[in-house]
Amino acid sequence: MTSTPPPLREPAEPRFDTDVPESGYRWWYVDGLSADGRNGVVVIGFIGSVFSPYYYAARGRGPADPENHCALNIGLYQPEGKRWAMTERGAACLDRGPDWFSVGHSSMRWLEDRLEIRVRERSAPLGLPVNGTILVTPRRLNERAFALDPAGRHLWRPIAPCAGIELRFTRPRLSWSGSGYFDTNAGSRALEDDFASWNWSRSHVGGGTAITYAVTGRDGRERALALEFPADGPPGELPCPPAKELPASGWRIPRTTRSDGFPVVLRTLEDTPFYARSLLVDRDKAANPLIMHESLSLDRFRAPWVRAMLPFRMPRFTRRS
Repeated sequence: MTSTPPPLREPAEPRFDTDVPESGYRWWYVDGLSADGRNGVVVIGFIGSVFSPYYYAARGRGPADPENHCALNIGLYQPEGKRWAMTERGAACLDRGPDWFSVGHSSMRWLEDRLEIRVRERSAPLGLPVNGTILVTPRRLNERAFALDPAGRHLWRPIAPCAGIELRFTRPRLSWSGSGYFDTNAGSRALEDDFASWNWSRSHVGGGTAITYAVTGRDGRERALALEFPADGPPGELPCPPAKELPASGWRIPRTTRSDGFPVVLRTLEDTPFYARSLLVDRDKAANPLIMHESLSLDRFRAPWVRAMLPFRMPRFTRRS
């Protein structure tokens, strides 16, 4: 395991007008779980859509404009099923400023002390409407950004590791509140150029949030972070817990998490040829905390057969509609 550069400082409030370099990316990620743990949501706003087959092809032809490959991705997870949407759009469909980002009919906007997400998308592959509003209210903001690679080309900042979340949707009809999380990633190169895989997790523990991030670089070395964000007090880095193997996903994506307990897969939320999003529970902890977890195989993403499948779930439009 090798070290990464020390944490950097960014402005506390999210900025949606940050420059994104050619062939690079920036995304803003939100997840949330209802108070009873039965419902979940994940929203990701992309500039330079890192898992886009269209952006991959554009980079293969030379330096590519990330603003021509934008999307707002949403996954709604209910006991009776899920609804998932991600439509890539061109630069003509993008508008952004210091505190807003909109693509197509969907947007993210910072409102002084909270994030408002307005969603107006159509699910894939059936085209069902996904319309609603999400409010994310941070308990506090974190300014520290962490490099995921030794060269510092890829940065991650948990903007609001501890947050409340409220969700109100009309299509499907859905309303709940619970705990949330908000972060951002940025990079000057394609993920698959520098990483082979990664595993990430976050859980709310004792009123705070614990996060682990383990990446395997193209050099074959693993780099891991373990962070604690207490409800009160400054964040801190922790000794990284041991790796625990989880059952592979249905698409045979390896799943590993970092834990000193006994985590098990409670539910697989997304199972794709290169990515798995899972809800774990730690049976070794008194409160049995729920853990949001993701496993990503960039070796699998590089496979031509995988990229050939993606347009069926990720259509692309270049004009405003």
